[in-house]
Amino acid sequence: MSIAEETIYTPEDLLTMPGGERFELVDGQLQGKEMGAESDWISMKINRLLGSYTDANDSGDVFGPETGYRCFPDTPNMVRKPDGSFIAKGRLPGEEIPKGHVDIAPDLAIEVVSPNDLYHEVDAKVHLYQDAGIRLIWVINPENRTVKVYTPDHAAYRELSLDDELDGGDVLPGFRCAVREIFPA
Repeated sequence: MSIAEETIYTPEDLLTMPGGERFELVDGQLQGKEMGAESDWISMKINRLLGSYTDANDSGDVFGPETGYRCFPDTPNMVRKPDGSFIAKGRLPGEEIPKGHVDIAPDLAIEVVSPNDLYHEVDAKVHLYQDAGIRLIWVINPENRTVKVYTPDHAAYRELSLDDELDGGDVLPGFRCAVREIFPA
């Protein structure tokens, strides 16, 4: 009896395979990235708000949920795709948007908890982002309508509810929106 060999994928494989935009790469293994309609709506809403703000302030670039990041030096076969992200002006090499994956950590990563997400996996992703040096992480939970705000120092997060205001801190100075605004009515 032989044991089937497990296929190890590379970041380059993810770019060239049909449907690769629907996957992340974790230790060389494909991991599905499926969102429900509500999670996708929230992702689009927060990305539109950020895009409007960054366009008006010329402060950087906002990326959607299909943008892959290779900013994990200890794990070369890792590509993570936050549901939204922001990179401050002046940080992209040559000030050019990469054709493939982004090789630097974004300044902001946004995760919208989807119906099939497991909380321990979301927490693991947050820690991975913190270790990569991502300065601000927002975890948006549609089920309880909260936003958890994390920083890279692994300190306790702040949890915001519908009556609170989400702000960009020193990553996006001046950005503010009501938490209520990012959830469907």
